[in-house]
Formats: sequence, C-alpha cells, structure tokens
Amino acid sequence: MLIDSHAHLDSPRYAKDRAAMLARAVDAGVGAVLAIGIGEGPAEMHQALQICREFNGKPGMPRLYASAGVYPHNAAEIDDAVLAKLDGLLAEPEVIACGEIGLDYYHEGAPHDVQREGLIKQLEIAAARKRPIAIHCRGSNESSDAWDDLFLVLDQFWRSTGLGGIMHCFGGGWEQARRSLDMGFLISFAGNLTYARARPLRDVAARVPLAALLVETDAPWLAPGAHRGKRNEPAMVVETARVLAEVLNVDEDEIGRATTKNFVELFHLPPGM
Repeated sequence: MLIDSHAHLDSPRYAKDRAAMLARAVDAGVGAVLAIGIGEGPAEMHQALQICREFNGKPGMPRLYASAGVYPHNAAEIDDAVLAKLDGLLAEPEVIACGEIGLDYYHEGAPHDVQREGLIKQLEIAAARKRPIAIHCRGSNESSDAWDDLFLVLDQFWRSTGLGGIMHCFGGGWEQARRSLDMGFLISFAGNLTYARARPLRDVAARVPLAALLVETDAPWLAPGAHRGKRNEPAMVVETARVLAEVLNVDEDEIGRATTKNFVELFHLPPGM
C-alpha cells in the first residue's frame, strides 16, 4: 500500500469525477490520501475536511485525512477570524496536519515579511493543537533565501515542539534536506522527481534515509513524467514511488512499507489507520 501524503482533492478540476478518481487510487494500490486544506484561500480551507467526511467509509474509497492552513501567497488575508477558523479545524479528528504553510519567494504573492508573520501565527496554533505541519518552501530563482528564512523561523518557533512535519514537494539541495532531517521533518517527493532533468533532485533523494521519506502527488499538479502536462491524481503516486525505489536501489514494496510506516508514525495514527 502507498499513501499519497499531499493532494488537493478539493480542486475544481475533480468536480466531475472525484469519486471515480479516488476509486482509481485504490485500484492502483493507494490506501490513504492526505487532502490538503488550503483551497483558493482561507475561505475554502474547510473543503478538504468536507471531502473526507463525504467519502470516508464508502466502499472502494481510500482512507482520507485532511489538513488546514493558509498558503504563503494568502498570508495577507490572515486575521483573527481566519486564525480562529484554523484553530477550529485543527481540533477536528480528521484534520491531522497544519498546512501547507511556509514561504514562497519565487512567485509574486504576499510580501516576505507578511509571509513570515503569517507562518509564525500558524505555527503557534499548530503547536497548541499538537499537529505536525506540512511546509511549502520555494526560493527566488532557486536561491536559498526562502530556505534560510524558513529555518530561522522553524528554529525559533517550531523545533522545541518536537512535532516535526513534512517538507512537501521537496525541491531543495542536500543542505536543506539535512537541516530538515535534523529538525525532525520527513522529506516528501512528488512527480517532479521523475522528470528527465531532475537528476540533482534524485541525487538528494538517494541520500535521504528510508525512515525519513514520503511520496506524494501534489495533485492536480506535477504529474509524473509519463503524464507531464496532464491532470495529476493520487493513483499516479505509484510512479513517483517506482522512481524513488530505483534511486534507493530497493524494491517498490519496500518503499510502500517504509513510507506508510513513516506517515503513520508522524501522525500517531492507530494500527490499520
């Protein structure tokens, strides 16, 4: 079994076939999915939880979990009402993570200081609710500036919680991976690991311990190489797992066992999830 540790199941791109898409995931060997609750902004961050409640328990569906958070670009929208909504969502049993949250200096979005302030406020709520975090981090022109700022924030406001989290859709170098591991984070790889020009990323993946790995789709984006440019979906996480197995020189079943174990342990899920 595999777990897709990051998928935007509330995307409008699934509006016409969400149930069929989830059934395909089960057919492909995906037993669970973490539905990311950021929507198109704070007004929609509850939608992932709604989808969990709609599909959990139905025959032929994967087990769904949810997160909730405010994406870096929407940090300027954070106010007391948004923070109260986030706190309430993190109190729900199906909402096991806060995210995706973090810093993005690559695309035009909220000013950097606003992003950092918004991140800190969300970390405080996640810590109080004892929820691990799912981090998005991307630097400007692939530089390390966002990563440097991220680690400064995490070192001050998160490390001491011991809650850890996920470095979602990891795209940094080994130094960023090493610092993430040192802080107790799992490293999650998405479909871009499979791209022909992703050799540097695969070189990083080869150095990450099996006990610290996750796989994800970031669906509906970042479809694996064979489907690049098309809509991604949780069933396709098997292709990322296959490439990761090749990189680590282990069989695909071992990737499934390890990444499932890592996910279950991070979120303290019961046996059988």
